[in-house]
Amino acid sequence: MAKYMMLYKGPATDMSAMAPEAVQEEMGRWMAWYGGLGEAVIDMGSPFGMGGSVVDDGSAGTTSDLTGYSIVEADSLDAAKAMTSGHPFIRERTGDYAIDVFELHDMSAEG
Repeated sequence: MAKYMMLYKGPATDMSAMAPEAVQEEMGRWMAWYGGLGEAVIDMGSPFGMGGSVVDDGSAGTTSDLTGYSIVEADSLDAAKAMTSGHPFIRERTGDYAIDVFELHDMSAEG
């Protein structure tokens, strides 16, 4: 099985501005999604903090709207994409949020 990175794109949610009950509810949604995938979750990942971008000419670039990641294991890209079903990050259906899924290639000497 291959490993796939899920990159979360969209406006970041300021959890510090949310009521504790809302934070707990949101985290419950994420934990339920993770739990539904079981051992396919290799790395639950984390949200991204402050970031920056450097262009190949040495100038400062513009950061993307990436907000976090997770890593899963699946038989194919299609199977990994299917794992996004019911994902709390894309539940709003506003068109502002997306999950990009990429296969990770093993670059180690053993792989």
